[in-house]
Amino acid sequence: MKSCGMSIGAFGLALALFTAPVLAQDGPVKLGVLTDMSSLYADNGGQGSVVAAQMAVDDFGGQVLGRSIQIVAGDHQNKADVGATIARRWIENENVEVILDVPNSAVALAVQGITRDKKKLFLATGAATSRLTGDECSPTGIHWTYDTYALSQGTTRAMSRLGANSWYFISVDYSLGAQLEADSRKVIDAMGGKVIGAVKHPLNTPDFSSFLLQAQSSKADVIALADTGGDFINVVKQAGEFGITQRQKLVGLLVFIADIHSLGLQSAQGLMLSSAFYWDQNEDTRAWSKRFIGKTQKVPTMIHAGTYGAVMHYLRAVQAAGTLDGPTIAAKMRDMPVNDFMTKNGRIREDGRLVRDMYLFRVKSPEQSKYKFDYYELLATIPGEEAFRPMEQGGCPFLKQP
Repeated sequence: MKSCGMSIGAFGLALALFTAPVLAQDGPVKLGVLTDMSSLYADNGGQGSVVAAQMAVDDFGGQVLGRSIQIVAGDHQNKADVGATIARRWIENENVEVILDVPNSAVALAVQGITRDKKKLFLATGAATSRLTGDECSPTGIHWTYDTYALSQGTTRAMSRLGANSWYFISVDYSLGAQLEADSRKVIDAMGGKVIGAVKHPLNTPDFSSFLLQAQSSKADVIALADTGGDFINVVKQAGEFGITQRQKLVGLLVFIADIHSLGLQSAQGLMLSSAFYWDQNEDTRAWSKRFIGKTQKVPTMIHAGTYGAVMHYLRAVQAAGTLDGPTIAAKMRDMPVNDFMTKNGRIREDGRLVRDMYLFRVKSPEQSKYKFDYYELLATIPGEEAFRPMEQGGCPFLKQP
């Protein structure tokens, strides 16, 4: 009998090649949490963002479009090239459909460019720079939790209304610090104040003495800290050691409750800050936060809460649209109102900005705090339309021109 012309091995290889795309299509829907796992932003995002994303997946039911949902995680190490490499690998080789978190503005801008080109979703729940909905906007990019414009609107206006006329900036020397300072300067100018000096410091700085001495010698009413995470914690501690806070006010422009926890109320009391979320705001925030604390033993930040909300909204949009196509899902997410324990009647604008209320808080004194994580006193609610930059002022290039 003659051979049919194909060995068993060759037939097996052909079968594998034929079925590989089918298997890939039937595999899990992958969501990538790209974050800082090991450095100065790890407490604000980090493993907590992975936990929050998984909580949303579990609450959604663990499946969408008949496929399981998988959370993958990566550490961008606060380096744009590292973050970009991970994002490309995820999208090109590992079938990741959406990237989340990214608590570093330089890394986030790199990821935004990649996802824009690849037509994949980027849900920036951890990045701050308002450029993500400005000159670097994307049809598949959604800036979820907060941004530098909203943070400067709340805190800087509040301090100006309390009589702060002269300002000195200590800013981290990369895109976050530059944009926080630029957005805050506009508010100060509009309120009739004056910036009398500024200095930039490297990321992850252990010694702020020279920067603080320059700020102290300026005799400015307010020293504005355009940094966050470990840098913010270090500068506040060292300002206290220098006795600077006895004559000048410190203002944090991007402050997380994890930073306050690390500082302790004795050092942080009286600080005013803007935030998109506080765990103890109402019954809904407390209920979700209790679950998060039970899993992590840590107080949730606005990044953690935002990551949960973004994942849930994304999965609802996928279910409603019946597809994983990036531009289609982005459009569906814009069409659907955002409602969860953190955000009520939020809407995603054409430029990708989620418009939601922001809040102005004052950090309590040790005597005012009555129970664990009882850190904030609510001073004001800032409606979303006031908190976020008007879309026509952002310069997003893909918007329809009148």
